[in-house]
Amino acid sequence: MKTITFMKADVPALGLLVDDLILDVAAAAQHYNSTVAQHDMQLIAGGASAIGQLEALALQAQSNPELWLQEADIVWGPSVTRPNKLICVGLNYRKHADETNAAYPEYPILFNKFNNTLTGHKHDIAIPSVTSQLDYEVELAIVIGKEAKYVAYADALDYVYGYTIVNDLSARDLQMRTPQWLLGKTCDGFSPLGPYLVSADEVGDPNQLNVRTIVNGDVRQDSNTSDMIFNCAEIVSYISQHMTLTPGDVILTGTPEGVVLGLPEAERVFLQPGDEVVIEIEKLGRLENRFVAEPDKPANWKRIGS
Repeated sequence: MKTITFMKADVPALGLLVDDLILDVAAAAQHYNSTVAQHDMQLIAGGASAIGQLEALALQAQSNPELWLQEADIVWGPSVTRPNKLICVGLNYRKHADETNAAYPEYPILFNKFNNTLTGHKHDIAIPSVTSQLDYEVELAIVIGKEAKYVAYADALDYVYGYTIVNDLSARDLQMRTPQWLLGKTCDGFSPLGPYLVSADEVGDPNQLNVRTIVNGDVRQDSNTSDMIFNCAEIVSYISQHMTLTPGDVILTGTPEGVVLGLPEAERVFLQPGDEVVIEIEKLGRLENRFVAEPDKPANWKRIGS
């Protein structure tokens, strides 16, 4: 199943993708007096039962064109709207570690992002004026479907609802300013997520997916999730040993080689206003965003230390 979030009267709404059309789930539920999940977080927590109910509603609604939308007519939201946790894995592709001259980690390197970083497909993203080194990172995102604590490796993927695409935007100058990476990862809009949330049964093995980043038509990253140092099951199991994962939690699984940071310093050209970035992951779709200049700061704004 592929679901989306679209904005309806400025409120996130759940849509179900069927072929090239999107079912307005709330409108269909009201029309047919259905009790299906009407929000992405309800659907994720509901698992297979909620998916089955939503599929049945789509069949019921297929002859009612008023309940269906075109992708071109919607305003996209992030494919997961209210994750309790956004957990990231750093240096998790062998060739990415190689290009940045970093040793392969013995354990997953974890850090976090926040909900302020979430945005959707086709949204413009403002480049913060506090950075001159904004980088892209294609990443497979795991979406947890049920509470997970002390989960064994063999069972870990049973706790996954599905997968989506994220561009883990990284302000490298801010990221490297201190030993903690958080500042360079958590500016507004730094986690465009989508376009779809795809249930695990449609994806199959998450560690056999082609991934690409295209900047202004130029392919920059072109790899496969099989290059991960810690695969998806290892990541879910490892994190669950230390904290309880809950439905809707999003885990960013790392990026492959081809980021700007991995280039020789003289060849690095970071993202600029006007750049268009496309992130593709096999079976999950194509996430597109354009980058723009940040609006002027308030007149009384002052940089710390100035």
